[in-house]
Amino acid sequence: MISQRAIALKASETMKITALAKEMARAGKSVISLSAGEPDFKTPKHICDAAIKAIQDGKHGYTMNNGTPELREAISAKLKRDNNLDYSPNDIVVSNGAKQSIGFAILATINEGDEVIIPAPYWVSYPSMVELALGTPVTIRTAFESNFKLSPEALEAAITPKTRGFILCSPSNPTGSCYTREELKALGNVLLKYPDIIVYSDEIYEYIVFEGKHISILEVVPELIDRTVLVNGHSKGFAMTGWRIGYMAGPEAVAKAVGKLQGQETSAPCHISQIAAEAAYKGSLEEVEKMRIAFKSRRNYLVNALNAIEGIDCPTPDGAFYVFPNISAYLGKKDANGTVYPDSTELCMYILDQYGVACVPGDAFGEPDGLRLSYATSMENLEEAVKRISAALANLS
Repeated sequence: MISQRAIALKASETMKITALAKEMARAGKSVISLSAGEPDFKTPKHICDAAIKAIQDGKHGYTMNNGTPELREAISAKLKRDNNLDYSPNDIVVSNGAKQSIGFAILATINEGDEVIIPAPYWVSYPSMVELALGTPVTIRTAFESNFKLSPEALEAAITPKTRGFILCSPSNPTGSCYTREELKALGNVLLKYPDIIVYSDEIYEYIVFEGKHISILEVVPELIDRTVLVNGHSKGFAMTGWRIGYMAGPEAVAKAVGKLQGQETSAPCHISQIAAEAAYKGSLEEVEKMRIAFKSRRNYLVNALNAIEGIDCPTPDGAFYVFPNISAYLGKKDANGTVYPDSTELCMYILDQYGVACVPGDAFGEPDGLRLSYATSMENLEEAVKRISAALANLS
């Protein structure tokens, strides 16, 4: 009854662990979840007000498949204002979240047997999205020592005659790493040698950068614009996860192909959410800045607190709201009952089951020596979570 495609597809580890933590909490257990990539702030008032007015004004119908002209114009203006990029509204498709934008862009551009290069640690969904398109994900493991950034030499070494795609995520999920202008230039110079490679640039954490401003690869290497799909959205920077608005901007031919897929699979996103998203880009970023400052304070606390635990090495992320510490010193150790925890998945389950802290194992992101902790939660929760994690690791020998 079930298709081979569905059988082969792996479940999202972040969603799996988040769901398990919620089930434990509903059962009355004390659980602190550091697993979900979801801001704990409210959507800014002016955005909500725009949605309320839209409801009152009767904006209840379907919109154009690719998104309302007004929202696509607002996105076009935003890309010019923030990123100095020129995109026509016809180059933009608004979808039900950035995840859909990435997935449909890959489906629209990758054929069976095509290879797509993905630096690891990677967002859990990237390899599965490539596999759904019948492509082959080619992962390149980066190092803690380089703050998980891909070198141009490693990129070029991975390119073969079958390479048709390269996924770049900066700021990164799961590591929070941000590529510098110089690093993006070096990667871009490699990609310029291979005109058949499409770049998928995931920039969803654009507004959560702690030093300087976000830099898009297209700002540094504009020559790539004719074969780059830029993906962004409102969920992270504006605390609008449940509104489900993301978008892609790219060559018009790709936008048309994505639009055809979307027309058959989902049609346009919610009309009310699109009006809210338009208000987000046209309104003040004051609340966005307040969230960024709060995230930076939490980052500083969590990095220092984790590095104070013996055997933990936690790099300082440049953006997003995750830390990705090296926990390899604890892999293979056993607890007081003699149970051995050989990998990050088993270690995370131990911490969740016995100490009530949910984090995501590095195995899910292609980096077995790490784990991801989200600091999109209160400082009080972070302080208690660190106490529990410290106790959990101290019980291993």
